[in-house]
Amino acid sequence: MSRVFRQIATAVLVATILFALAACSRSSGGDHGKDVAATVNGKEIMLSEVDRLVSQQAQGQKLSTLQQAAVRLQALDNLIQREAVVLRAEKEKTVPTDDEVNTFISQQKQQLTAEEWEKSLKENNLTEEQVRNEARKDLAIKKLQDKLYGKITIRDQEIVDFYNENQEQFVNPRGVNIAGIVTDPRDSRGDDPDDAKSDAEAKAKIDRLYAQLKNGGADFATVAQASSEDQSRVNGGDIGFFNEDKLRQAGFPPDLTNRLFNSMKVGDITEPIHFPDDRWIIFKLTNRQLENKPLKLEDPGVRDQIKQILIDQRQSILQQALIRNAMSDVTVVNHLAESMLNDPNMLGGNQPVSPGASPAAAATQSASPAASATTAPTATTTTTTAPAAPAATAAKPTPTAKPAAAATPKPQPTHAATTTPGPSPKR
Repeated sequence: MSRVFRQIATAVLVATILFALAACSRSSGGDHGKDVAATVNGKEIMLSEVDRLVSQQAQGQKLSTLQQAAVRLQALDNLIQREAVVLRAEKEKTVPTDDEVNTFISQQKQQLTAEEWEKSLKENNLTEEQVRNEARKDLAIKKLQDKLYGKITIRDQEIVDFYNENQEQFVNPRGVNIAGIVTDPRDSRGDDPDDAKSDAEAKAKIDRLYAQLKNGGADFATVAQASSEDQSRVNGGDIGFFNEDKLRQAGFPPDLTNRLFNSMKVGDITEPIHFPDDRWIIFKLTNRQLENKPLKLEDPGVRDQIKQILIDQRQSILQQALIRNAMSDVTVVNHLAESMLNDPNMLGGNQPVSPGASPAAAATQSASPAASATTAPTATTTTTTAPAAPAATAAKPTPTAKPAAAATPKPQPTHAATTTPGPSPKR
């Protein structure tokens, strides 16, 4: 099955704001006995929304009656908390303008052709108006968070104390920094004027670029910026830092790993190398460290890294406080929970989820409410240490753009100096 390029876009929350298209197909004045799962200050959350959120996380697995009931309760909690935070955003006057909503939706549409966008809406039973409504909510939450997080200040003494208490974390480990020039036979949808559109074109192009580097003395970063068919071109082809394990996990051939750590000199380039996803890549060894090296507080990037860690921690606590405070301001009636208590054997009617996918066990993993930035045509779920905000119900239009090569994923270094992402698919 071909991999799908999933792009993370604007972060609605500290942890993981997804481009999950939140499709809350609400019906007004429904039957409170079965159709309304809960109300928040009188605003209805329909059972269909709960089931849609469960289905969004489906993995093709079926749940038992008890599992399904637990997943539904968790999903409803997420929706209730999200609605409460939206109401707080309205109170704080952080609701986006129509122009802001239009701009956000236009940015997402640009990632798809018109045909793909319409197909995605149809497949997920969505309308443009539903997309706009959910985009407005998620942007309101983001603006509220930006307002709250803007008050965070980190004192220099906090940075010093964190470093002194965690010096073992600040190490430049053994590894290599590499850059790459990529050609890809898959269509970039016009984003790259020098785009290769077939295997033959990709091979011919990489050979031409290699000749410029090898025989013409062209600058690697300049060629990468001008001709590489990968997002890393904006950084002159810089991929980032890899140790041997990361290179192996990324699918680098053993002989290439050996060359990078032994025979190649810093500044050397490889010949064009063909990867299983049909991309061709020329690598440049930009730096190499053969042993672990402790970092000092004054080394480049260390203070910034610690400051960001402290900001993330502060945001995590503030996010939880925001949710709790918003919940204290609203009146919630949980009809789904009430129906389970009234009939413990049926557990809310044991109704099947809405048409779509069957709920997955993965849905039970959401311990804290996850937010979704709405109308994005793609979605990816990223887990961090910070809690997320209330989740939207979401089925996501998913474009099939170029996947990121398995050969060059973003490594997860432990040292402060490594911040550059690895090659990713053409957009």
